[in-house]
Amino acid sequence: MKRLAGRVAVTMAVALMAGQAAAADLEQVYREALAYDAALAAARASAEAGREKLPQGRAGLLPSLNLTGNTNWNEAEYRTTGRSQGYNSNGWQVQLTQPLFRWQNWVQYKQGEMQAALADAQYQLARQDLTLRASQAYFDVLGAQDVLAAAQALNEANTQQLALAKKSFEVGTVTITDVHEAQSRADLSSAQVIAAESDLAVKRHALLVLTGKEPDALKGLRKGVALSRPEPADIQSWVAAAETSNLSVQANQLVSEIATREVERNRAGHLPTVDLVASHGNTTSANAFAGFAKTDLDTTVVGVQLAMPLFQGGATSSRVREASALREKAVSDLDNARRTSAQNARQAYLGVTSGLAQVKAFEAAQVSSRSALDANKLGYEVGVRINIDVLNAQSQLFDTQQKLAKARYDTLMAQLKLKAAAGTLGDEDIKAINALLD
Repeated sequence: MKRLAGRVAVTMAVALMAGQAAAADLEQVYREALAYDAALAAARASAEAGREKLPQGRAGLLPSLNLTGNTNWNEAEYRTTGRSQGYNSNGWQVQLTQPLFRWQNWVQYKQGEMQAALADAQYQLARQDLTLRASQAYFDVLGAQDVLAAAQALNEANTQQLALAKKSFEVGTVTITDVHEAQSRADLSSAQVIAAESDLAVKRHALLVLTGKEPDALKGLRKGVALSRPEPADIQSWVAAAETSNLSVQANQLVSEIATREVERNRAGHLPTVDLVASHGNTTSANAFAGFAKTDLDTTVVGVQLAMPLFQGGATSSRVREASALREKAVSDLDNARRTSAQNARQAYLGVTSGLAQVKAFEAAQVSSRSALDANKLGYEVGVRINIDVLNAQSQLFDTQQKLAKARYDTLMAQLKLKAAAGTLGDEDIKAINALLD
């Protein structure tokens, strides 16, 4: 039985070593996802487009310069003489317009500043989402590898226990029931290996979708690694940070401010506009009143132009009402974002604290399960335990090992989600977790 335990340990160690040969780490996978992920690429392009709102808004405050030209064919007829003649007239004009008072243009410029900031916030939100998705995919693969390694080790242990039961039955020390029980466990563990292999293939493909590369073996957590508690260890501090610093909250705050400005911009449609207008042009044509003599006229005009809207069919008032409704929607969306962020912070904080407690409990359970397995094997050898006791103890040990690994991965993900809820998740957090890998 001791040789059996040793061979199981060797099997798991070999699987672990094979998984770590030329292994990639979390930071490498994250960098590959940054370069390949389609959702982040779309967010990056959207951010670049959003930043153009700033120069577009500024353009409404700057002068505009236009050049126009024309050429016309004219037919002139003198009814007193019956004489007629056709001639060309040509002209061109350069006009400069500088807004002096257009309140809607000023508001649109301020909106452009906010829209550019919103584009950056939305990109940072997309990058934060990729950080979580890449980390989750990485830990999903590690978890699937752990399940497969445990299933393979359990299958080998059950197979060896089956062989031992058959040999013991031949010499008459156990009943046929022990053989059937061992056969049942061996068949069940074989099916579990197949299911674990399939699940690992699915998890590896999910990582492939993020990085664009067939994932190599991944580095796992160091043996006996200690996970840290949240700092500060106060749930209300994290909730307060989430309500103000969460990226989704910041983005919705900007959306709300833009919506408020939009109401102001539409109300400005009732106000007059004042522009400085300067133009210079030239017109050439035949003068019908001078016997079709050619005229060449240069004109220069400088002045101030006032426009006062009086009635536009109610469109301006309607747009104000529409913008006001959208502002109320934006305010409600902001409230919802704050509440959601606060809830996410609470959930993630409790996920970290409860995860740490689970890890500690499963570590103790692993020690006791291993002791129970050794005791049952020894009892089986001396005849005070039956085969099913050993099989149950083996299953209990490997199940505890899987749950311990999953608890560690879930706790690390909860730490990242807590940072994300508070709006502080960044590349340094990936590096910190990467330092825990072997």
